[in-house]
Amino acid sequence: AKLAAKVMAGETLEELGFTEEPRPRHVAVKEAVLPFIKFAGVDAVLGPEMKSTGEVMGIDRDFGRAFAKSQIGANGLLPLAGTAFLSVRDQDKSHLAPLAIALAELGFRLVATEGTAAALTAAGIAAERVAKVTDGVRPHIVDRMKNGEIAMVINTPEGRASRLDSYEIRRTAIVLGIPYFTTLAAARAAVGGIRALKAGRLEVQPLQAYHGGGSSGGGES
Repeated sequence: AKLAAKVMAGETLEELGFTEEPRPRHVAVKEAVLPFIKFAGVDAVLGPEMKSTGEVMGIDRDFGRAFAKSQIGANGLLPLAGTAFLSVRDQDKSHLAPLAIALAELGFRLVATEGTAAALTAAGIAAERVAKVTDGVRPHIVDRMKNGEIAMVINTPEGRASRLDSYEIRRTAIVLGIPYFTTLAAARAAVGGIRALKAGRLEVQPLQAYHGGGSSGGGES
């Protein structure tokens, strides 16, 4: 605002020493807070009609920590251990291995639906097969979620039957407060956040620390 006022008064950016775009030394991640839990039966899939009830922002010196803070502010803690459930559409299967390896290296046990488990096995990654809701076999994935066996859900669905399975999975995740991710990009960001949380305690600083020229310390969520 100070620079803008001086420019309006006739000074040039060059005269003010402002000739390069400022590059902040922090990362800010904004996350929408959506009211899925308040409406029984609503599917947790974003559409043009969805409205957020608010937003939170996580700030830190690297993306993983900033993302973790944004998730803590919007949805609660990311899991640091447990079982991760994976079920992805065909076009995502060829990109899944690095994500699954990262989860395994962080100490997560992997369970997956038949097609996803086969893709992981073909890539040399151990994953237990779990039944879909529509397989007609118990216990299926929703049963295991309700039994407290699943800490994290990664689900990118396609097809009519998959949409039915995915609706049950997403709705159960919302009711039980299980973190769920519907794109591989979001899942990769979550892995970065989990890795950052396991690496050490999050730090908090006031926003003024960033507006004052950047900070080498932690951030604020």
